[in-house]
Amino acid sequence: MRMKRWGWALLAAFAVAASIALGWQQIAGSPGGHWIETNDAAVLAQGRDVYARHCASCHGANLEGQPDWTIRLPSGRLPAPPHDASGHTWHHPPDQLFGIVKEGVEKFAPAGYQSNMPAYGSTLSDDEIRSVLAWIRSTWPAEIKRRYAEIQARNR
Repeated sequence: MRMKRWGWALLAAFAVAASIALGWQQIAGSPGGHWIETNDAAVLAQGRDVYARHCASCHGANLEGQPDWTIRLPSGRLPAPPHDASGHTWHHPPDQLFGIVKEGVEKFAPAGYQSNMPAYGSTLSDDEIRSVLAWIRSTWPAEIKRRYAEIQARNR
């Protein structure tokens, strides 16, 4: 009888440990995990390089976006927004930002919305997308980072 109890206790402990490990893996490995918050110099350098090669031509070398980015072009599309503190990038949760870069804006916008931004899923790896988002975040002032953290906390 005593051995049976130990067996059940051991099985329960294993189940709890496995659940915790699986949950941690899903949080750390998912686009919405804490990957956007890093001080890793190698990740940030990669992000800066990816941004310069793939993003700066539209979003600006200094993350400033295109002029009059809130006013529709004759095509009906909006210019590229800034990714600095003056824009709205920091209003979106990391999983949405990741998805927009990987799969394109249209998937996350209202039906019929069109954007000039391509999906980068076939061009950039998931790690490259994460690194560019981490680099963008690293450039924000402390107040914007604080407000962004509040938005993330509300979305969890």
